[in-house]
Amino acid sequence: MAVETTRWGVLYCPKARKGKRREKLQSILDERGVEYDFVQSESLDSVERLMTMLIHNGYKTIIVVGGDSALNDAVNCLMKEEKQVRDEIALGVIPNGVVNDFARYWDFKEGNVEQTVDWLVKHRVRKVDLGCIRYENKKGEKCHRYFLNCVNIGLIADVMNLRRQTHSLLGSRTLSFVISIFLMIFHRMEYKMKLRINHDKVDRKVMTMCVGSGPGYGQTPSAVPYSGMLDVSLIYHTGILQIFAGLWLLLTGRFLNHRAVHPYRTRLVEVDEAKHALVGVDGRLLGTPVGAYRITIEQEEINFLIPD
Repeated sequence: MAVETTRWGVLYCPKARKGKRREKLQSILDERGVEYDFVQSESLDSVERLMTMLIHNGYKTIIVVGGDSALNDAVNCLMKEEKQVRDEIALGVIPNGVVNDFARYWDFKEGNVEQTVDWLVKHRVRKVDLGCIRYENKKGEKCHRYFLNCVNIGLIADVMNLRRQTHSLLGSRTLSFVISIFLMIFHRMEYKMKLRINHDKVDRKVMTMCVGSGPGYGQTPSAVPYSGMLDVSLIYHTGILQIFAGLWLLLTGRFLNHRAVHPYRTRLVEVDEAKHALVGVDGRLLGTPVGAYRITIEQEEINFLIPD
């Protein structure tokens, strides 16, 4: 039986050793008089299954308590439904992940759950864009994956993969980032790529490329997730000192000022070749697609709850 249209479905994706956050969140929801049902993911693979359950049980407001990867899973699950179903559902986020970049764009802060809930209760909806990467996997199957934030190809995807691996071992977000940057020195630093962006053809070695519908972890800081456009930051190989200079500019919000960064704005990126380059989608490793692939933008696909 379908639930009341005002009742929230809350998909809780816990972080290790953070069990008290659920009790705090439930207390805040109860204080605000929110009617809700909680489901909790047990693993990365369970998010889409639980999201499907919430959709098919008629929840019209679904709140993901998690990070960029969990939000990405929820979006891809929602996109499997017919447009009529999607248009009736509003998706919201309470940041609770290793990386919360898309939530941070809207000023949802992990340390201020009360403010986030107050904003979500007002149910202010904005249609947001989705990027989409279409590729072929090793089995020869045609695949696609949607993203709210960005696709990283090359070095940054490698670093993000290292960061997740070290974070699972160390538990510290800052320490895992520092160690990942250090280990980066011993990894491949450039990739042979053939790209088509607008009227430009790129055929050369590239360090990394970020294609963002959203802020792209600071690499596409001018991207707006409702503009109908993709921002692209293409970074050619540079010296090790310039790499650390670029990291400083990234951390201080001035990434596009680096001389090795070549920005574009487009609706289509065609990757004809990117040998050995890993691909990350919203912070999660996709792997290495086989052959050529395309990255496009689909305008105003998702109802997203934004601050007042």
